[in-house]
Amino acid sequence: MDITKTDEKTVDTAPEPKTEGSSEVEAATEATVERDAQAEPAEPAEYASDDDSLDDDSLDDDELAAETSTGVGAGGAAVVSAALGAVALTGTWTGKVVSERETLMGQISSQSAPPAQQISEIYGDAWHSTALVNGVFALLALVTAVLVLVLARPDRPVWVRAVALGGAVLGGLGLLLSVGTYFDLFLSLPTTGS
Repeated sequence: MDITKTDEKTVDTAPEPKTEGSSEVEAATEATVERDAQAEPAEPAEYASDDDSLDDDSLDDDELAAETSTGVGAGGAAVVSAALGAVALTGTWTGKVVSERETLMGQISSQSAPPAQQISEIYGDAWHSTALVNGVFALLALVTAVLVLVLARPDRPVWVRAVALGGAVLGGLGLLLSVGTYFDLFLSLPTTGS
């Protein structure tokens, strides 16, 4: 039996008698041909010509930045705005130092002043300076939060906008309290009896 393949069509005139050995050879040959047909890849993906695929040269810098941007900056700014808002409400070490400095300056300058001026210079100036420092932190929190809310793209995670909104609320509340304290709207300075 000839097992070479040719492109020519041949006509078998008489079937060959099958023996046990020949049927095993034919089965093995058919299994090998089927396995080779299944293992042969169609066309590699890198050579496929698909009209929908994007070419890196056709992407704009903005589109490429939008695809690779993860929103870390916006998330960080949102957290910073919330932290600044909380600091504006609770007070800072800087505000404490400025307040103590104003108290000391008031004590030095008002040693021979009347009691009303001493109260104003020792306590009033210290309260106002603390309110001013806290107001600066509140304003920074509010501006940062508003920038994050305005500039954040819709594809950013929801938590970024939520934290920025919380920072804006804390910053606004801190600013309101600082302005009220600075202008003595909530508590006025104590007065002397004379």
